[in-house]
Amino acid sequence: MKALLLAGGLGTRLRPLTENLPKPMALVANKPWLYHLILHLKDEGITEFVIAVKHFPNMIRQYFEDGRSLGVSIEYAVEHKLLGTAGAIKNAEPLLSDRFLVVNADIALDFSLVPLLDFHISHGGGVTIALKEVEDPSQYGVVEMGGNGLIKRFVEKPDRGKAPSNLINAGIYIMEKEVLSWIPKGREVSIERETFPLLIQHGVGVYGKQIHGYWLDMGTKERYRQVHWDILKQKFTMPLRGNESENGIWLGKGVNVGKGVLFVPPVLVGDDVQIGDRSTIGPYAVIGNRCVIGSRVRCTESILWDGCRVHNGAQLNHCIFGRELELGSEHILYEAVMNRVSGGDDH
Repeated sequence: MKALLLAGGLGTRLRPLTENLPKPMALVANKPWLYHLILHLKDEGITEFVIAVKHFPNMIRQYFEDGRSLGVSIEYAVEHKLLGTAGAIKNAEPLLSDRFLVVNADIALDFSLVPLLDFHISHGGGVTIALKEVEDPSQYGVVEMGGNGLIKRFVEKPDRGKAPSNLINAGIYIMEKEVLSWIPKGREVSIERETFPLLIQHGVGVYGKQIHGYWLDMGTKERYRQVHWDILKQKFTMPLRGNESENGIWLGKGVNVGKGVLFVPPVLVGDDVQIGDRSTIGPYAVIGNRCVIGSRVRCTESILWDGCRVHNGAQLNHCIFGRELELGSEHILYEAVMNRVSGGDDH
């Protein structure tokens, strides 16, 4: 079974971080999220991937190439115009297997696919949608269930307290290739608003299965931060690069730590990082590879991508820095989200 990773979205809610890169290439724990996702699915037994790309497609292609470096096979389906979720799946049709997995590539997840696949095989329908129970479903597409997991209808972003359930579309599907005949070719098509209701109307068999384990749509800056804090707290378990020198402090290779530096866990520091004397890092700090942190710096609840420079006496609180940004001496930033204007390769 192949996996189709939908990586073509513009990532507008994550701007300016996604101004120059596809949303799934945003760094999570100092590696692109798409890298983590592919390795997780590989651990679940999937070794053949199709990545649907639109926004800066060559950045993904150049990073992953044909996938051999990760022990998988990767092909690419390029969208030359925005096609929506269902349109992107239709565009990838020639590359897909008869049964395939679809994952929105900006979803942070850690759960077993086996129960979902077993359920899909057992009911014999055309689609199985992974469902996640949330406390407040008003920002999502909510499902109304019938017997045996059959989905009766979708309610898109219902008013709070009026949702038919707390089960939302998790953006993960197992599909039979034959259902793609219901999707028109060459135009933008929403799978939630058009395709799934059409399939339900014609009795094709759209089923839902609740998933258990970690799940978070990291499509906003707040949830992007939350993914990192969950990783640092080990609520979202993934292998972290670097050695855990103390409880909750991970240091990469070649880290040069000055005198009197205080790490307040949880903290993740990448490779080849320099940290000046008497700086305080943490709690909840992620420092990217090759960053240079001056002396007397305070970095709290902040995420720095690779190659950033923070000069002496600067303070960062609740900030996110894109690659290779620089903060001058004695500056104080609070809740700043910053990136460079340039850096993309194509549209």
